[in-house]
Amino acid sequence: MIKVVRGNPTPEELAAALAVVRARAATAAAEPSGAEPPRAAWSDPSRIASHRLPHPGPASWGRTYWPA
Repeated sequence: MIKVVRGNPTPEELAAALAVVRARAATAAAEPSGAEPPRAAWSDPSRIASHRLPHPGPASWGRTYWPA
């Protein structure tokens, strides 16, 4: 239910606002709720590392995770 709290909208303004609300609700209902949105390429951590990180081993405590 939509309730006008302040002002006196014309029927055209009220219809436009209702159309926007219904379009947003239809878009939200069409999207799967459990799926994550795709990540942007700039936030992908693999683009920062130019080569693979060393595997843990006996001396791994002394290595850095960001090789120079």
